[in-house]
Amino acid sequence: MIMLTLDTKIIKITGIGQIVAKRLEKIGLKTLEDLLYYFPFRYDDFSKETKISELKANTQANIVGQIELIQNKRSARKRMNITEALISDCSGQIKVIWFNQPFIAKNLKPGDNVSLAGKVEHNFSGFVMKSPIYEKIILGQTIHTQGIIPNYHLTANITQKQIRFLIAKALKQSQKLEDWLPKNIIEKQKLLSLSEAIEKIHSPANQDDINQAKKRLAFNELFLIQLQSQSIKHELKSARAEKLKFKEKKIKNFVASLPFQLTNSQKKSAWEILQDLEKDEPMARMLEGDVGSGKTVVAVMALLTAGFNKTQSVLMVPTEILAKQHFASINELLAKQNINICLLSNSEQKTNIQDFKEKSKTKTKQKIFELIKKGKIDIIIGTHALIQEKLEFNNLTLAIIDEQHRFGVEQRKILIEKSRNNKSIKCTPRAFPAGHPLGENFQLHLLSMTATPIPRSLALTIYGDLNISIINEMPPGRKTIMTRVVAEKNREEAYNFIKNLISKKQQIFVICPLIDISDKLGVKSVKEEYEKLDKKIFPNLKIGLLHGRLKPKEKNKIMADFLANKINILVSTSVVEVGVDIPNASVMMIEGADRFGLAQLHQFRGRVGRGKHQSYCLLFTDSNSPKTLNRLNAMTKYTDGFSLAKIDLQYRGPGEVYGTAQKGFPELKAASLFDYELIKAAKYEAENIFKNSDLNRFAKLKEKINLPEKMDYLRG
Repeated sequence: MIMLTLDTKIIKITGIGQIVAKRLEKIGLKTLEDLLYYFPFRYDDFSKETKISELKANTQANIVGQIELIQNKRSARKRMNITEALISDCSGQIKVIWFNQPFIAKNLKPGDNVSLAGKVEHNFSGFVMKSPIYEKIILGQTIHTQGIIPNYHLTANITQKQIRFLIAKALKQSQKLEDWLPKNIIEKQKLLSLSEAIEKIHSPANQDDINQAKKRLAFNELFLIQLQSQSIKHELKSARAEKLKFKEKKIKNFVASLPFQLTNSQKKSAWEILQDLEKDEPMARMLEGDVGSGKTVVAVMALLTAGFNKTQSVLMVPTEILAKQHFASINELLAKQNINICLLSNSEQKTNIQDFKEKSKTKTKQKIFELIKKGKIDIIIGTHALIQEKLEFNNLTLAIIDEQHRFGVEQRKILIEKSRNNKSIKCTPRAFPAGHPLGENFQLHLLSMTATPIPRSLALTIYGDLNISIINEMPPGRKTIMTRVVAEKNREEAYNFIKNLISKKQQIFVICPLIDISDKLGVKSVKEEYEKLDKKIFPNLKIGLLHGRLKPKEKNKIMADFLANKINILVSTSVVEVGVDIPNASVMMIEGADRFGLAQLHQFRGRVGRGKHQSYCLLFTDSNSPKTLNRLNAMTKYTDGFSLAKIDLQYRGPGEVYGTAQKGFPELKAASLFDYELIKAAKYEAENIFKNSDLNRFAKLKEKINLPEKMDYLRG
């Protein structure tokens, strides 16, 4: 018989074959230790045994009785196997039915004592239980039908019974788990030991056990996140950055030259950033604000400050067309400033330097690279291709990343850790000669910007090492986008409304969840919708198609045509979520709206309403679920992304709201992002560890935060 340990592979457990082991591997379960950290997502309370005579309809119940009769029969109408049983206890009898499980009649025989758990229904023949969980009672032991029963996320052809059986095996090894949390923190925060918490999360006696276990396991997750943040903050404190002095008169002149007035939150955010830049500690700040709230002009003040201090800055954006638009708008804003800027994208390179002329594209690029190296260009705008080029800066001090969560972890790390010796982007030795006070510890000031509405508590949890500025008001005079949830019966009316607006030279976005037709999900595909609108609904209009599988050149061409009003309706996937300003676009029509998070729907909505027209957002859904409709109706009541994100987090959780494919959002198994007190406690303890230089005293803890799979998303 094999000696089990935490590292024992699941396949080594008696009764587990290769097929089952492979299925479990799909959900990340390879060893006994993996099983211990595979937490339940909910529990069924079968802690009270109910007599058959006391059963009530439409309730969950556990009964214990004896099988009087059990038989299989075939349903002629639906061609399915039905297993029927009659169960009795001292108080009465109940009929039990299972569908398409004929083997049950072989497992259970008349006279067997069984425990059953499930929903009780009432029909013309009396009370009945359909497809309840069952256990034959042997030596009085039950793990599926009595007490507080855990439920786990499953994969195809794996049952709750199998998972519970395996976890029961693994729990015998839980005492071998090494508790890496310092004892003084466990005592101060009144937490369970790690092995106790693991046992109680899987096998609780009551609700208090669940609460205590969740508290400890959630603290583990939040504490590690905060510890990583403090580690990065600690690194940044030892690093040095160029002090960029606040040129008050020049910045005031720039603000006075603007064709609009700054909002109070723009002023506050700008001041926080400018104060950071004056320090010799590298700025690490995130600027959050809804689409259209005016983040760009705040960023421009930071870029200008770098320029006024005779240093260089970069602005990185996720798409080429957005880079071009930023170049055009920033060039216009800086028309009266003596600042040189350039655009570097794969398809276009240009600068605002007068008399700059080169005949060929290659020579233009080379000349701009030379100007950057000589320090003749102050602000460089481009996509993440900037860090892939062998580009040499003269004196780069500031990097701004727009929609920072869309850049990969490695790309962000390259920027935040830039030093003069970096191979991708570097400052020449002329700027920092040997013996320069900044020396090898030089790092860039980093400003991240996002229009994704992340509530402050969530942002502090994920980006604990970043200071956060929030622009939470819109510029005056901007019209509210009218939002409606549209029932299927009103579709024709919506199409007529759209035709009317197009006749007035306005443009329409149509968003679909998938690229290809999918019967499985039953949602609109972008290709299917394009065909329908192009051939049947609007045959006389110009319809464009945009999705992620198109080549960059094709995407840029389509967006450029839409911007030039050569396309009336653009049918697209979520690639337009971060996009360009289309002043003529006045309707955002979203198919399968229930498939998107509210935060994402709000991002789509922000693509319209950028011009003079009253704009509209039409949400189509086939769902009649009250929960779904309530969630979507929040879009009609709230106009700010932060409120919507909070509502959506409560309905769906961070993975679904912000997209599990996005790096930058940790997978929290036990912690809740609404547990402010626990977040605060974890932050306090992590700060203390670094304040008292205690990390070296706790070898297990130090090892934990240096794991290869450590939380890299905190580095940006």
